[in-house]
Amino acid sequence: MSQVSLNHTLFTETKDRTILITGAAHGIGLATTKLLNEKGANVVLADLSQFRIEAEETIITQLAHPDRAAFFPANIVNWTELTECFEATIARFGGLDIIVAYAGIMESRPVLDLEDVDEDGKLLESYEAGRTPTFTPSPQSQKSILLVASTSSYFGGTGVTAYIASKHGVLGLLRACQPTAQKYGVRVNAIAPFLTPTHITAGFAQRWEEAGLEKNTPDRVAEAIALVALNWRRDGDCIMV
Repeated sequence: MSQVSLNHTLFTETKDRTILITGAAHGIGLATTKLLNEKGANVVLADLSQFRIEAEETIITQLAHPDRAAFFPANIVNWTELTECFEATIARFGGLDIIVAYAGIMESRPVLDLEDVDEDGKLLESYEAGRTPTFTPSPQSQKSILLVASTSSYFGGTGVTAYIASKHGVLGLLRACQPTAQKYGVRVNAIAPFLTPTHITAGFAQRWEEAGLEKNTPDRVAEAIALVALNWRRDGDCIMV
């Protein structure tokens, strides 16, 4: 495994590019939105409709270039919402250059809980696994898709089975989609961040900090997302952060 140096001169290529970020209202998605907007990109905050007011009245107004930002609701497990979000983006900015597929969720209960039974002792169905989605690329994306995997895409053992499985699935998607991506002239890459304190990792992050262990920051991961997505020499790679 070789070390990768991020080329900061790539930020000159963000001007006037249109970049859609899923899960943009919080955490790494928000940090990525702020960074790319600051560098001159049109940014689309694609997130759950419940975040519309916060996004439009607080987040966008505080961006470096509010006129280059828009919020469009998109639940990534709802195909209709997702495609409508893409269409709204193209209508607003005239195109779509890059998708950053950050949105995700971590299960709130163990998926492999064999003691979760009904009154007759029968194992109950787990609905947690189905709540950790992956993102399916669309040919409309034109140029670049950046998938957000995790170091959990390579390792396991944290106890969040569905999350780990979904992140392994992101790597599988990265590899499996290459022929189709090449057909449509789309570069698809991924980054795999180490533990980064956000709202979905709050419980783990607190214990991690109490143990005095090293961690990522959303800003550092956002920088990696931006520079890998912008680097035209990257195609089919996954970069650990």
